[in-house]
Amino acid sequence: MNTFKRKSLYAALAGVSALGVTGAAQAVNLNPDGLGQVLIYPYYTTRADAGGNAYTSLLSVINTTSSAKAVKVRFLEGKNSREVLDFNLFLSKHDVWTAAILPGASDGGAFVGTLDKSCTLPLIPATGQNFVNFAYTGSNSDKGGSSLDRVKEGYVEIIEMATFTTSSTTSQIVTHVGGVPGQNNYTCADLTDSQAASDAQDVQGGIFGGMTLINVNDGTDFTEDAVALDNYVSSTELSSGSIYNSAGSILPDLRLAQPSVSQVLSGGAVYTSSWTFGSADPVSAVLMHSNVMNEFVLDAGTKSGTDWIVTFPTKRYYVNVGTGNAPKLFQRNFNQTDGSCDDVSLAIYDREERTTSTPVGFSPPPPTQTNSICWEANVVTFNSSNVLGSVNVANIPTSFQDGWLNLGFPLAGALTDSPLPTVHELINTTGTFITSIGSSTSSGNTVTYIGLPVVGFAVQTFSNGTLSVGGKNVLSNYGGNFIHKYQTIVD
Repeated sequence: MNTFKRKSLYAALAGVSALGVTGAAQAVNLNPDGLGQVLIYPYYTTRADAGGNAYTSLLSVINTTSSAKAVKVRFLEGKNSREVLDFNLFLSKHDVWTAAILPGASDGGAFVGTLDKSCTLPLIPATGQNFVNFAYTGSNSDKGGSSLDRVKEGYVEIIEMATFTTSSTTSQIVTHVGGVPGQNNYTCADLTDSQAASDAQDVQGGIFGGMTLINVNDGTDFTEDAVALDNYVSSTELSSGSIYNSAGSILPDLRLAQPSVSQVLSGGAVYTSSWTFGSADPVSAVLMHSNVMNEFVLDAGTKSGTDWIVTFPTKRYYVNVGTGNAPKLFQRNFNQTDGSCDDVSLAIYDREERTTSTPVGFSPPPPTQTNSICWEANVVTFNSSNVLGSVNVANIPTSFQDGWLNLGFPLAGALTDSPLPTVHELINTTGTFITSIGSSTSSGNTVTYIGLPVVGFAVQTFSNGTLSVGGKNVLSNYGGNFIHKYQTIVD
């Protein structure tokens, strides 16, 4: 049965190519194998838990290919996706780069530090590089708060910009010899943007990564895989398949899919949709989900708590600063410290199929009595456990000790404040090729992707108190993480 489905899927994709339209190799898609050209890490944090114990977030990115690469590393704060730091990272073939995001000791913010030898532009100081608030203060203010406290939690993007041939100067500078970059007496100090831009070749993909949220003093540790987008840039669309930008540039970002085409598998069909170039729509389409589902554990015996991460990586491209409705897809604009709120539906169940007769809601209840989540990187917690110590948090009170939640994004007709008719849906305007697996292909259609572009995972904690092992006291705290499950609807 599995073999049949795979053969049918391959046939469907081959059918798309045979019709002369954009096929799988020329459309951005979510890679279930975890390898890609773009990586989205759903959450980082340096906040402290209820006991005052701070988290450190440990990031890694791996180049699985035999070519050196340049990638843009971008850190975004969690309230309104304002950039707090970016730089260019150069990976040798088969290289691994690691870094730590740590609490700021003096300024109340956070900083990134690394002991890794791989080259960066600019160079990361040995003492680390502080996150900054320039993108949400002064003339850039979004009125959501100017404090460096905002940089303590958010998410990370890594976008591949170029590869380099073995003989190029850039490759010789960044390739490791005996564990240190530099062939032929080159060092990282010889690396320049102009040289890298001159040597840049086609983007190839093949990177993956992960993040560890570790709380040393509390004895807990959670891990997350980066979400991988593949075929973000095709060399057939460009004179060069490189999108190299200098270290001082905020580009590339998630609006540069080339071609501006997405490919989504849903309900036994492959949807290949075209979008307006220069928009985030292709990336949003492959991340669109109508519902997010996962478990929660609140066992009193193990003092368990549960947090969900719900991050919208493209939200910043659809909401403005101010009041009223967002122009597209999302529901409301970013209204100062109220954030940019989208109404959600909540259906909660225990492990014995029971649900509550009273609609579940966030606490404290919002003034409109409508459940909503308001930030770019949200933490949904249960019974105020707030495992991660987030301030971008929404609490669900429940009498169920354990169970699962179905969080949905209602369409316009189910919402109360008369939003635009296209809220929580994304409609392509220039046509879609729909290839049914094992069957035919239709073309010329516009289709509607339901929900919001979302990534995330759940974390759970367990504590057995202090155990005595061999006459010694042993801390017995544990943590686990669980990837969200989703419903994808293409109408």
